[in-house]
Amino acid sequence: MELIDLFILCWAIVFLRLWWKYWSVTGGGPKNLPPGPPGWPIVGNLFQVILQRRHFIYIVRDLRAKYGPIFTMQMGQRTLVIVTSPELIHEALVQRGPAFASRPADSPLRLVFSVGKCAINSAEYGPLWRTLRRNFVTELINPVRIKQCSWIRKWALENHMERLEKESVQNGFVEVMANCRLTICSILVCLCFGARISEERVKNIELILKEVMLMTTPKLPDFFPVLAPLFRRQMKEAKALRKKQMECLVPLIRSRRAFVKENQNPNSEMVSPVGAAYVDSLFEMKPPTRGPLGEQEFVTLCSEVISAGTDTSATTAEWALLHLILNQDIQEKLYSEIVGCVGTGVVKEEDVEKMPYLAAVVKETFRRHPPSHFLLSHAATEETKLAGYTIPSGVNVEFYTAWVTEDPDLWEDPGEFRPERFLEGDGVEVDITGTRGVKMVPFGAGRRICPAWSLGTLHVNLLLARMVHAFKWLPVPGSPTDPTETFAFTVVMKNPLRAVMVPRTTSSSCAH
Repeated sequence: MELIDLFILCWAIVFLRLWWKYWSVTGGGPKNLPPGPPGWPIVGNLFQVILQRRHFIYIVRDLRAKYGPIFTMQMGQRTLVIVTSPELIHEALVQRGPAFASRPADSPLRLVFSVGKCAINSAEYGPLWRTLRRNFVTELINPVRIKQCSWIRKWALENHMERLEKESVQNGFVEVMANCRLTICSILVCLCFGARISEERVKNIELILKEVMLMTTPKLPDFFPVLAPLFRRQMKEAKALRKKQMECLVPLIRSRRAFVKENQNPNSEMVSPVGAAYVDSLFEMKPPTRGPLGEQEFVTLCSEVISAGTDTSATTAEWALLHLILNQDIQEKLYSEIVGCVGTGVVKEEDVEKMPYLAAVVKETFRRHPPSHFLLSHAATEETKLAGYTIPSGVNVEFYTAWVTEDPDLWEDPGEFRPERFLEGDGVEVDITGTRGVKMVPFGAGRRICPAWSLGTLHVNLLLARMVHAFKWLPVPGSPTDPTETFAFTVVMKNPLRAVMVPRTTSSSCAH
């Protein structure tokens, strides 16, 4: 080898070494990002995560132990700052809420379903988001509207109980999750469109919206937007699913508009008075920066309500019932409280407010099984600081909140399901909205907290109270319950819960 060739080879090695070192550093440096694991050139930590073949939360737990409560991951073109400590979560979301209240950029595929981020969950922090959220709170979850629409829950729960009894007689057991999803979805469809429709149509809506949620889970183009044009097949599938979603919901929207504008109701499916359905408030809305909304936006906003409300509430009800089956003492204590409140009558909405043990069971379920291990991605509205590190605007700020509910420094025996902790113990003063401090935040916290958290909690309380009041719940003989988790849109049971129902008799009710 000649001297010049040796010189070129040496320079190539030095260049490659410097190039690798530049691209592989995550965090630190002149950008002053939180520290993080070294990555590969160009792709950062993305392929390292993929090759581990473990769910992302387990990787995050390992990195938390190594890098501390705040660290950086470079996932392709996306920079993720992951926050895991209760103090930093509270500082970012509550104490400095406006600074971290925005959302990062969406992939082209997600924008198909959000119509350019015209949704409460995905809109960037600003006038559009404020208008959409204010309208939602005013029109759907204010106390007067909740009371006005109580008949919808009464109707859906009566159907729920009848369906459970029929399924139990036919099969000897019931599928808990499927029944809870159908009931809550029926409620939310009626709240959104003012329509009472068949269970088959509700199931179809539920199925399509589930497909939408799975379609919009993170995929490679989310981390490499520059490669999005190469994923034409995925984009084609997304547009086809969007068309299917529109074809499913637009007829309801048009029927409702005809009912509101011209009092037309040919098939009598419109049952809520004018002004009582969520979509009624959207017909004349003209948000800043967008102008009048159309059917695309109506479908997106109503789908958002139905999807988010159905999954979180049904999942929580299933996990709660699992623990009541595993611990019959807790179930009997809850049953005694319900009977002490309503006797042999029907549980009403005002009754569940008088049941502290029921509230404790639901809170403990939220603690042990938060709907998601992460909050929806946040973004800083402008470059800011957190824990002494720089957080640029636009990066994904991910709040890993499940760890907080498992922290032995915050909770005594955190792995144990013990509702009593919320009556006397480490959960008595806990604020589930995170306003006073973060020990559990199942609905998020601060400006972007789920606006319907109180409505979702009411649905879970009513479902549990009605089901436990009417039936004793037991495992299926020869088929032990399985508490293994898996990850869909929410954290669900890997094997959906099947349970045996034994009717509570009048005499046993009186005895309690």
